[in-house]
Amino acid sequence: MTIKALFVILFILSGFVASAQRISAADSVIVAPKEPVHSPRKATIYSAVLPGMGQIYNKKYWKVPLIYIGFGALGYFIDWNNDQYVLYRQAYADIVDDDPNTNSFEDLNFEGRWDGQRQQFTTALQRAKDNSRRNRDLVIISTAAFYALNIIDASVDAHLFNFDISDDLTMNWMPGPVYCMDQKLIGIHCRIRF
Repeated sequence: MTIKALFVILFILSGFVASAQRISAADSVIVAPKEPVHSPRKATIYSAVLPGMGQIYNKKYWKVPLIYIGFGALGYFIDWNNDQYVLYRQAYADIVDDDPNTNSFEDLNFEGRWDGQRQQFTTALQRAKDNSRRNRDLVIISTAAFYALNIIDASVDAHLFNFDISDDLTMNWMPGPVYCMDQKLIGIHCRIRF
């Protein structure tokens, strides 16, 4: 019985020893380092979080100042139209309340233009108030559209990041004769080379 047990133990240990002596051959294939994949999703998220950050991720640095100039101009027009709306709203409220102590509308009566025409002046103030509010709201909508355009631009640029725009892409237009059934016709040759 002891010989059988000794034989089983030696058999098991020889399996461990044999596997310990196996040397795995090193892989001889040279693997090129992986280039990081340019992710359109990342560019979209970056541009949504902070406008212009997606363009920086796409290495289109020249677009960042344009984005911030656009947002600055739209912000200025929102503020200006809102100031005009508040001014005309207050003047309209003062002219319709018939209180002699509230007369901010007189600041808008340039050179006495509306003297004696109070009803027309009231209508003009209401129209100016409505136009200012409409313009302010349109600029706010334009700002939202500009923000969406910023995100779309970053996404499209990321999709086209690896697009080939080398000098080998050419197209030539040449006027010349086109031969058709032994007759010369005037036509244009178009040659596209990739």
